[in-house]
Amino acid sequence: MVWPTASDTAAPKPLNARALAARAIARVMAGDSLDDAIATARRQIAERDMPLIKSIAYGVLREHMQLKALAAQMLQKPMDREPEIMALIEVGLYQLRRMRIPPHAAVADTVEAVTQLDRPNLSGLVNALLRRYQREREALEAALPDDAPTRYSAPPWLVDMLRQDWPDHWESVLAAANEQAPLVLRVNRRKLDRDAYATKLRAAGLPAQIIDAAPDALVLESAVPVDQLPGFADGEVSVQDASAQLMTGLLDLHDGQRLLDACAAPGGKTTHALECADLDVLALDIAKARLPRIHENLQRLGLKAEVRVSDAGRPNTWWDGKPFDRILVDAPCSGTGVIRRHPDIRWLRRPEDIQRMADRQLRLLSALWPLLTPGGVMVYATCSVLAAEGEDVAKRFLMSQPDAKHDPIAQVGWGEARRHGRRIAPGGGFDGFYYVRFRKPARREV
Repeated sequence: MVWPTASDTAAPKPLNARALAARAIARVMAGDSLDDAIATARRQIAERDMPLIKSIAYGVLREHMQLKALAAQMLQKPMDREPEIMALIEVGLYQLRRMRIPPHAAVADTVEAVTQLDRPNLSGLVNALLRRYQREREALEAALPDDAPTRYSAPPWLVDMLRQDWPDHWESVLAAANEQAPLVLRVNRRKLDRDAYATKLRAAGLPAQIIDAAPDALVLESAVPVDQLPGFADGEVSVQDASAQLMTGLLDLHDGQRLLDACAAPGGKTTHALECADLDVLALDIAKARLPRIHENLQRLGLKAEVRVSDAGRPNTWWDGKPFDRILVDAPCSGTGVIRRHPDIRWLRRPEDIQRMADRQLRLLSALWPLLTPGGVMVYATCSVLAAEGEDVAKRFLMSQPDAKHDPIAQVGWGEARRHGRRIAPGGGFDGFYYVRFRKPARREV
């Protein structure tokens, strides 16, 4: 019998930040969400290293097409059978291209990660490739293809759809998807007004700008962790993009109304509505795992709502028969309007997903419409910049519901009017969104 030595039983060496970032990127390219991949990495490394992992992973996913094209110029053959090493090459190139890491450290740590990912035989190749990029950077960058998918690092199908839906602005929409989204705040008007909170921010060394179109919104000049925001724990402020804040104003809320938030997690829309008026709110979400976030936000802000895990599209399983004065449907969609916040979306979505999601949205609207009281208002919104998940659904819904009336969103000072509803392009404090408002005539109008 041969007894194991200490080296035989030693735990495997932990992966460094570059290796974990590459593994996360490879998982995204295989179909996993970046959030799940980052959560796995967090369990394997000290928390102090997580900002570096996230910065690298987000950056590589934003520039994937360019990084892939750069690597292709230097590789003799594709590395399709080595997805983690291919991702690691992109990690190394991204560091040299964009990050303020000393080049020698970026190269050394990336090459070390090759061995940590159990491919020591490829460490020489990765080292040579990164050093060649350092020597020939100008020529390699100049030789990049100038087509739109490479220039904006987006799949060709998405570029084609945006050309069709935004003929005059498709390039700015694609460019915005590669920006780093700012931190936008929503001041709790029940506790203080926006100007008073802006003064608190300045006193804390956190200057912010108001967003005129969203009356409770402030955008920080530099993002910080939420625990550094004055009064966050006491419910004075929440984090919510300005586009999401616009939905509450479209509902025309008044005290005593009954509101259904059909797709409520993580609770930003529900809590904003309750900050604006004393309402009877039912907040639904189909994912049980997301409900704790709604409860946490309600508790922190000192607000109350009924929260349930239910499929909003199947009212027979949860509705008590009492109609709603207002219904908000922030419908599940492709998320193409929030790619700047979730860069994995462009690589996870497929063209066939768009129509499937649009059909699901139409079914949801149709299922909820009978629950709206005569004279009531329903707002349908998506964080998508594709017409198939906005205007087209609105048109189909109006054709299928004779008593549904389009209630134009006018004189609001933001976005672009469409035949039905309004849309807003991503950029600045706003994610890309589509909104439309429907009204059910009061009985005397019918």
